Order: sequence, then C-alpha cells, then structure tokens
Amino acid sequence: MFYITGPNEQHRKIIIQSAFLMKIKKIDWYITSKFLGTFFYAITLIILIVIIFDLSERIDDFIERQAPLNEILFVYYLNFIPYFINLFSPLFTFIAVIYFTSRMAFNTEIIAILSSGVSFKRLLAPYIVSAAMLAILSIYLSNVMIPDANRKRLDFENTYFRSQGQFRDRNIHLQIRPGVFVYMESYNDRINVGYKFALESIIDGELKSKLTADRAEWIDSIQTWTLRNYHQREISELNEKLSSGTRKDTVINLSPTDFIQNLRDMEAMNFRELQEYIENERLKGSENIRYYLVEKHRRIAFPFATLVLTLIGVSLSSRKVRGGIGLHLGIGLTLSFAFILFMQISTTFATNGNLPPLLAVWIPNIVFFMLGIYLLKTAPK
Repeated sequence: MFYITGPNEQHRKIIIQSAFLMKIKKIDWYITSKFLGTFFYAITLIILIVIIFDLSERIDDFIERQAPLNEILFVYYLNFIPYFINLFSPLFTFIAVIYFTSRMAFNTEIIAILSSGVSFKRLLAPYIVSAAMLAILSIYLSNVMIPDANRKRLDFENTYFRSQGQFRDRNIHLQIRPGVFVYMESYNDRINVGYKFALESIIDGELKSKLTADRAEWIDSIQTWTLRNYHQREISELNEKLSSGTRKDTVINLSPTDFIQNLRDMEAMNFRELQEYIENERLKGSENIRYYLVEKHRRIAFPFATLVLTLIGVSLSSRKVRGGIGLHLGIGLTLSFAFILFMQISTTFATNGNLPPLLAVWIPNIVFFMLGIYLLKTAPK
C-alpha cells in the first residue's frame, strides 16, 4: 500500500511547522525578557544599596572637605555606577538565571517546554544569547567606558577624601630605554629629588658611558633633571673621557610620575593605554608589572564568566526539586562565592608567585566551564 501526501496534508504540515517556530520565538522572547529584566532589576537594587552605604560612610568627608553637591552626584556617583555594575555583573547574572529558571521549573514551565518537542540545548539558546549580550557589554564597559569614568571618580576621591600615594622604595633600578639604565639609592617624592644618581649606557654587554651625581633634582618648569656634583665617564674602543662639575642639566626618559606606581591608576586606563603602560613598565623592569598583566587579562576573562555561570545556572536550576527556589539559590550563592574565592586565589598566585597572569585569570573559567558541562549532561532532557 502506498500513501501519497496530498496538498491538504502538505499545507497542514506547513501550518504545524509555522506554529512550532512561532512558539519557539515566543519562548525565546519570554526567556530573554525574564533574564535581562531580572538581571537589571537585581543589579539596580544592589547599586542603590551600595550607594546608600557609601554615602553614609563618606558624608563626613564630603562635609569636612566642602564637596559641591553637583560634583558628588554627577562626578562621583554617576561615574561610580558603571564600575559597580561591571563588578557585580557575573554574580548577578548567575543569581538572575537561577532565580527565574527555578521559578519556571517550580511552575512546571520547563517540563511543558521540553514536552512540546523543544530540546534542552534549544532551550539553552536564549540564555546563551542574553549572556553573550551582557558579556559584550561588560567588555565594552571594562575597556572603554569605565576607565574614563574611573578617571573622573579617582580625581574626585583624591581631591576630597583620599590621601595621595607616597614613594618609599630604596635602591631603585629602572631601564628607561633599551640599554639605558637609571639607579637611585632613594627618592623623595615630596620635593622630587633623587639621591646617589647613576645613568649607565650598556651596548652588547659593554659599558659605554656612566653619569653619576650626588643629587638629581626635577625642574618641572623646563621638564629636565638638574644633577649636582656630577661625574661623567665616556668609554670608546681606544680611550676613555672623564669630566665632572657642580651642575648639569640633562633630559632623560624619566619623570616623577614614573616613581609613584599607584595600582589604582590602572583602573583609569583603557585597554590601549594599559597595553602601552605594560610595555613601558616591562622595559623598565618594574616589579608591579604582574598586577597590570592580571588586570589586562581579567578585562577579557571576567566577562566570559557571565557565559560560564549562565551555563551552570540553567543546568542547575532547570530541575524541579523539593527545596524549590530556596535550595537553588543557596547552591547558586555557594558556587558564586566559590568562583570569586577561586579567582582571588589564582590572581594572588599570579601577583605574588610564579603562576602566569594569563593562566591565573582563565583557570576559574576553565574549571567552572567543566563543571557546567557536567551539570548540562545531568540536566533534565
């Protein structure tokens, strides 16, 4: 017996397929709106709470330093908000996913969607798309918008309630350009004077010139260093030239700002500025370069945590359990703090140990991604 599909049967199949696609689009829109709506609602609440606590802590400083109200609102707090939105973004993405997905599971919406023929992987699609949107937004905030906002916020803090950094290092060694090295026994950043100054030029492992002085004073008006009681030694292949004097003005690739390496300043650098600063500090042999490398790689790795935590959140909370939303939120918060703790430990090993910064910031993402894959395999299908 042969069965021939007629025009009416084909038309009916097309209608069914169209209805199924429309249902899928509605589900996608429903999940996306729930995801983003819950995220922005939660992040708004936490930002308001943080602002209230910060204001209660800073209000005495604002009054004592007579900070203008318009600067408090539009310079400090307006530029304060993007920083904390980005800081809390992965955590509240995770909480938002667990919260509304648990409610869907508790109301048997997940079971209904899967029973209608939608696979779990297809159900995961709007979650991943929404998380990708938030991750892209986080990358933009971290590398473009927030550095400019942080620059204004840090200037406000330095003006009204934060003391400036002080330079206390001794036996300072800096490479100011390839083969040119500066040494100072100590440096006083209040008067911009270095003591026991030495400038050496080394080419192919051989000393070509050396300039020493008792003091090196920075003259800001002409952007030069004035050397006191100097001795200069020029070495060539056949002879050696010596000279000395009580004063010598010299221009070198070094300024007082190079001595005060305030780690907070990297928050005000966009990605290009941060990369240039790292190359400059690597040339000088700076000991703090690892902090800047961690910050550079973190600005890319941290937004990807949004995708990883979303995968874990959906896989974890899509199953209806006896404890309901409370159990899912409890497990979710535990995993969130575990992720944050893991990130802090790995970056500490990078800044104070031998762990490469790139690996340090990506290890938590890799480990939790593997956990997400495991939970995805055990999720209800």
